Amino acid sequence: MPATATTPSLHLVLGDEELLVERAVRAALDAVRRVDPAAELTRRKVSELTVGELSELVSPSLFSEGRVIVLESGQDIAQELADAVLDYAQRPEDGVVLVVVHTGGGRGKAGKALPAALRKAGAEITECAKITKPAEREAFVRNEVRRAGGRIDPAGVAALIDAVGSDLRELASAAAQLVADSGGTVDQQAVRRYHRGRADVTGFAVAERAVAGDRAAALESMRWAMQIGVPHVLVADALADAVRTIARVSAAGRGNPNQLAGELGMPPWKVRKAQGQARGWTSAGLAEAMGIVARVNAEVKGAAADPSYALERAVLDLVSVREKN
Repeated sequence: MPATATTPSLHLVLGDEELLVERAVRAALDAVRRVDPAAELTRRKVSELTVGELSELVSPSLFSEGRVIVLESGQDIAQELADAVLDYAQRPEDGVVLVVVHTGGGRGKAGKALPAALRKAGAEITECAKITKPAEREAFVRNEVRRAGGRIDPAGVAALIDAVGSDLRELASAAAQLVADSGGTVDQQAVRRYHRGRADVTGFAVAERAVAGDRAAALESMRWAMQIGVPHVLVADALADAVRTIARVSAAGRGNPNQLAGELGMPPWKVRKAQGQARGWTSAGLAEAMGIVARVNAEVKGAAADPSYALERAVLDLVSVREKN
């Protein structure tokens, strides 16, 4: 049975809240794969797509396998391509699900008009507007806890936002972890316990152990950081900062930390710590380490399928490079 026989063939994901947009696209794909597990996903930016390429993407397949075509940055669409999308929407192909992602804005006439035209064409709409108001953020936290199978009281909601901040990814991760840790009931005390544990392991703790060559401690800290929801990008940034700091302090030569602090634009304590760490590194090792942290920063920002594995590999590589010195 074609996927479109039981799932909508046209979706409009409207808004610019990144986490919600990603979830909406994933939900559309999951719905298709429940019917056709082998369905393929193709993502293309409208600014990099021609009418001919769109036609090829949505044309009937010889083997009738399902496809989900995601057109990203719909607000940037050109008129010719917009006309082609709307023409296709009137006569969709069996087995093809078209998802248009649009911020809701747009500079050009075609981009601004596209959402209304897709609505008129019968697209299933998923609203993903930016969450900016306190009440919206509180509702998001409550929904995330329910999504994870738990319950949270108003004091717990306020405590979680106060402890974690406004980043939706961090709030979602914290909510899921709290439900798992608390057995499903989240209150202010549970949030405080979680936040104390979270504060014990930061990206900088992982980085400090990695550049010191302590493989076991670095891996333990990294895995705990992942378990309690420290964002991958913060750990990668901390690794990069540690390596860059050691390289800069090492290149400046030995000297009074207070004097070097002014030259390097760092606090004296940071220079002092880096001087101690630099004793285990050679210039060649630091050059290799710079390549490792550049790689992992790209990986956690989308180049790697598994950012946790990418971080673990980076930690192991840094320790190995230091051991060679």
